[in-house]
Amino acid sequence: MSGKILLIVLIPMLLAACGGSPKRAPVIDRLPAETAKTPPAKPARRPAPEADWRPATYTVKKGDTLYGLALEFGLDYRELAEWNGIGEPYLIRVGQVLRLTPPNGEGVQPLRTAPLAEAKPLPSAPGNVKSEPKALRLPYSEQALARLEKPATPAPRTEAPAAPAAGPAPEKPAEKPAEKDAPQGEEDDPERVEWVWPASGKIIATFGEGGNKGVDIAGSAGQPVNAAAAGKVVHTGTTLRGYGKLIIIKHNKSYFSVYAHNSQILVKEGQSVVRGQKIAEMGDTDADRVKLHFEIRRLGKPVDPLKYLPNDRSS
Repeated sequence: MSGKILLIVLIPMLLAACGGSPKRAPVIDRLPAETAKTPPAKPARRPAPEADWRPATYTVKKGDTLYGLALEFGLDYRELAEWNGIGEPYLIRVGQVLRLTPPNGEGVQPLRTAPLAEAKPLPSAPGNVKSEPKALRLPYSEQALARLEKPATPAPRTEAPAAPAAGPAPEKPAEKPAEKDAPQGEEDDPERVEWVWPASGKIIATFGEGGNKGVDIAGSAGQPVNAAAAGKVVHTGTTLRGYGKLIIIKHNKSYFSVYAHNSQILVKEGQSVVRGQKIAEMGDTDADRVKLHFEIRRLGKPVDPLKYLPNDRSS
């Protein structure tokens, strides 16, 4: 009986010994693989602005007016008149050649200088030139040797006048307070203008539709018309056919905006305006209905206002 018990105990031990060493679980390296070093993304590069297409001169054709040419070339009509020596009432003639750039540097004569005179020695001021002591050759003698060995008498020393006692330091002028940023204008980046919608209402004509050079916004008589950006009013009146009572604002060296068919004009030429300022009231002058015809011009060329105005009509 004891032999059976011993056999039962030994069988599991033998089976365990025959099994050998247990298999180890595979070791997996969980360390992240070395990622390739990528250069940092470059900031978006601003596209280069379109080159100025405007010629240096223009030959007047039939039907041209100074006001119309100023708008077509993106210029202030008063500057265009001044550059060409044209006074009121600003009439131009067919075949007349107008310059479209300011005459900077013209008419300035080079500075003329007189021929150089023969150089003469300047008279010496008293005490400036010394003629003593003169070197003398003396015959050898006891007296001459003693004279040479005798130390020279030093010249009397002249004391410089004492500087006046320092008084209280002068008061430092008060620093001028920093001026607030001026409204956006000619000194700003010519490609950056912050635009807002000039009026609220339904768009009834878009850019390029039937030769439209801007957008038409429907509204009611007397509705506010606002400046789409800060700038200076360069023209008001009824001088351009098809625009009725209009306003032209210069925002910087590149951009103008046009507001046409107004019933009332509330600004004057030369006046500075801020973005969103009321400049007119909507009307139907030289139009078939009450509306605002609005244009944005870059270097005189009409561009699509919808590409510049914000998507949010309330801004």
